Amino acid sequence: MLTEIGSKVIKKRNFTQSHPLCNKEEFIHQSEFINQYQSSFKKILPVKFCWEGWKERLLKSKVMRTRIIYLLLVVFVLLTQKLSAQDDETLKFKVEQLESKKQTVTQIEREALKNEVEIINSRLEAGEISKETAQELKKEAAEKRAKNIENKLAIIENTIALLKRKGEVDLNTNTNNIEIGFGSDDPEGDVLFGVKYNSGNQKKVAYDRRTYGDPNIAFGLNNAIIDGQSINDSPYKIGGSRFFEVGWAWNTRVFKNTNILRLHYGVSLQFNGLKPEGNRYFVMNDGQAVLQEFTFDLDKSKLRMDNLVFPIHFEFGPSKLKENEDNFRYSISNQFRFGIGGYGGLNLGTRQKLKYKIDGDKVKDKLKRDYNTSNLIYGLSAYAGFDSVLLYVKYDLNPIFQDASVEQHNVSLGLRFDLN
Repeated sequence: MLTEIGSKVIKKRNFTQSHPLCNKEEFIHQSEFINQYQSSFKKILPVKFCWEGWKERLLKSKVMRTRIIYLLLVVFVLLTQKLSAQDDETLKFKVEQLESKKQTVTQIEREALKNEVEIINSRLEAGEISKETAQELKKEAAEKRAKNIENKLAIIENTIALLKRKGEVDLNTNTNNIEIGFGSDDPEGDVLFGVKYNSGNQKKVAYDRRTYGDPNIAFGLNNAIIDGQSINDSPYKIGGSRFFEVGWAWNTRVFKNTNILRLHYGVSLQFNGLKPEGNRYFVMNDGQAVLQEFTFDLDKSKLRMDNLVFPIHFEFGPSKLKENEDNFRYSISNQFRFGIGGYGGLNLGTRQKLKYKIDGDKVKDKLKRDYNTSNLIYGLSAYAGFDSVLLYVKYDLNPIFQDASVEQHNVSLGLRFDLN
């Protein structure tokens, strides 16, 4: 009876499934144990049936855990050694970089001395200074450069010693900063217009900077010169016809030791507008653009031509030489200058804008047509003024309209501002 109860209890618990660590042989062995010792069955808990299986697997898990710990220790030791080797390589690389800077410092100072001597010689040849003064200036320049080399090499040697002692050192003493200015000189001798961000990692300032790039804008009056007519007989409003130009230009010093001649070149967008006199607008008649009376009273009639051009000028004028310890600059601030040259480019598009009223309702028409305007744009231009404010004039050599019976050439007069 007890055996049947024991068998039912074991089957009901589905012991072999509830305890996967017990295998089939262990289960049969424990069943025979129950039949032999029926009186003690109630004292035996099912979990004890699998004790041998649990014991064996616990021992195996301990061994596995020990192996994993040993493996992790080995990996940790290897990584530590590798990181230590990398630190040594990094330190060695930094030291080598500093050692190479010694030669760079010497080379830069010698090149700077050479440029200074050339400037002194050019001043001597121009008669600005005497021979004795030139010799004195050369001696002072040589002593200054020699002292610079000595001090900079000492700094590098001390940095190397500190690097070997500490393992690392910040070689950059500059800090992040933002400068805001309008027409004021920044620490590098450049005229600042707008916002400038210094990250603290700027490259070394060039000893001699011959090219500068700055934006520029121009605006003023626009009109047309027609063959056989004076500007007073122009069919376009003198005050109402205007132009606007915006671009970027570079200024390069032509000669090495003087800034008397500069090459001014860049790229610009031109917007040339013509407003006809009277109540007229442009229409196409037999392939030609002609002026014609409009049916309604016009509040505005304007033809606009948009051009992309590449101007180039020879610029003349005096400048001031500013010499610093590590560089020199020619400044044209508050100096008179004038330039003469030309431009060439493409017509991007032509459009006509009309404003009028019909029965009291306002109407705006924007007509984008070809109007047979010239596709290639080329002409002459010149400017003159002080500092960055210049009087500006330009004249298109190409006719406004192609195949016109009477040629018209666009002409503009206004102000130009170099935003340097």
